[in-house]
Amino acid sequence: MRVVGFKIVLGALLALAASPCWAQANCQLNVLAELPVTMSGLRPLVPVKINGHDLMLTADSGAFFSTLSVSKANELQLHKTSTPPNFQLTGVAGFADSWVTRVDEFQLANIPLKRVEFLVAGLSGDIGAGLLGQNVLGLGDVEYDLPHGAIRLWRPKECANVSLAYWAKDKPYAILRTETPNERNRHTRAQVQVNGHTLTATFDTGAGTTVISRRAAAAAGVNIDDPGVTSAGVSGGVGAATTKIWRASFASFKVGDEEVRNLKLFITDRLIDNDMLLGADFFISHRVLVSNSQHRIYLTYEGGPVFNSAVEAHERDRDGKGEHKVEASLSAEADPTDADGFSRRGMAAFSRNEIDKALADLNKAVDMAPQEPRYLLERARIQAGAKKVFLAMADLDAAIRLKPDEVDALIARARLKIGGNDAVSALTDLDAASRVLPKQADARLTLADMYDRVDKPDLALMQADLWVENHPDNPMLGHALNTRCWARAILGVELDKALHDCDRAVNLQPRVAAPLVNRGLVHLRRQEWQAALKDDEAALAINPRAAWALYGRGTARARLGEAEAGEADVKAAHALWSRLDEQIKRYNLAP
Repeated sequence: MRVVGFKIVLGALLALAASPCWAQANCQLNVLAELPVTMSGLRPLVPVKINGHDLMLTADSGAFFSTLSVSKANELQLHKTSTPPNFQLTGVAGFADSWVTRVDEFQLANIPLKRVEFLVAGLSGDIGAGLLGQNVLGLGDVEYDLPHGAIRLWRPKECANVSLAYWAKDKPYAILRTETPNERNRHTRAQVQVNGHTLTATFDTGAGTTVISRRAAAAAGVNIDDPGVTSAGVSGGVGAATTKIWRASFASFKVGDEEVRNLKLFITDRLIDNDMLLGADFFISHRVLVSNSQHRIYLTYEGGPVFNSAVEAHERDRDGKGEHKVEASLSAEADPTDADGFSRRGMAAFSRNEIDKALADLNKAVDMAPQEPRYLLERARIQAGAKKVFLAMADLDAAIRLKPDEVDALIARARLKIGGNDAVSALTDLDAASRVLPKQADARLTLADMYDRVDKPDLALMQADLWVENHPDNPMLGHALNTRCWARAILGVELDKALHDCDRAVNLQPRVAAPLVNRGLVHLRRQEWQAALKDDEAALAINPRAAWALYGRGTARARLGEAEAGEADVKAAHALWSRLDEQIKRYNLAP
């Protein structure tokens, strides 16, 4: 595959690296670019412009090439061409179809670039518009300073034997050796230890949470059928496939001399060519400089929970005879001087669950720029996370007054209203968001789910239709097909289409109860009692408390002559969900 965009970006950035920003002896670090990072949960977002349109891309050190979602490429009317026949794009769960597009005008860190190439693929809705990958992040040395809201691209000169942890000064820092990257594998990999067992970890800012492969976990002494290991559902990234994940306790994780004890990690059913992905939940509490020129990683602990858990980190004493608790490196930069700086630092604190620090910074951002709705929206998210619903609602109201078509604020306010049992008012916000969203938008699936929550299956069906049409190869496809199947089934319309959707959803999510429940409902509508019984029993084997499955099995049993067993199932279903009888009557589902 030709990589034209790589050369264009490199040339443009090198032209700007005229003077050193840090020097020691003959070593000089020249900054190529400083990318502002806003944390959205555990997703590091970087602002860019594509053909004049503002986007936020996920900074993904685990992606070998920058990638746009199919829906965003379609929305921007970008021309897509095929990738070479032997090219495959891989993710956590498997392979995905992909294309190439060339962006005429791309702006990164206020640097205008021309004719830059991107891959195009089905991406999870959690990822958003796209990924900024190693063809940009790996141009030189790269510093991931997520705790302070920045990623810095560096060009070192005569620094082969010099420590590049320039911010640490006299504070302790770790040094890791990395694997030598090549054209096919540009990932940042180094050795770590889990329960004393050495593994190779990929440093992956695009993975929100750290995951370890099932094989590597077993090698470290933890198996998915061990007591205390719990199912955590499924996960995806690129393509329509998903992978099953579990959550388990581990005695120890060690990187360099830093050790975290008694922690919980996610185990994934499948990682391609990886023992472990070290995700943003690690980066958000560390400052990490990846020196591609030296094949080293320099890192310091910056404070806060590690892996988003309240655990302590330890390291060896300098004499090697003992150990001590790792203290934060206190490498904090000077306080921000503008609202955006406070916003970025505050959202980084929020991603570490440091609510008070986050609110203090967002208060400053709002005070400095009271007419900017984004800061009000960010503060509302923090207030909601702190269960301060009324304050969150006030900020969302203010943000929407400033910008009535702010979709994220409308959806966030609708979610709070639904939580407060104000479905009528929530519906107004959902309708307003739907009117301004592009038809290809990822948020259409969110609207489908929320319309379902306010008991509007007809509107949920319309949103799901738009989403499925524009996301044919997406990790959320199974969920979307299931949503569409449910809407048709509960409405009793287009049952052949509903059955087709549920069949596909079951194939994509074989270990999830909901598609089986909904397919059982379709069979009930079609009076296919034996098929309904089979699906509902399969669903109940996965989730014994699925009320609709109990109702469906009871109805099917009654129709098949098992009156007493059927009555018991229906009674149990009503006991699980008080609104079941109301829904049965409303949608004419009585036996």
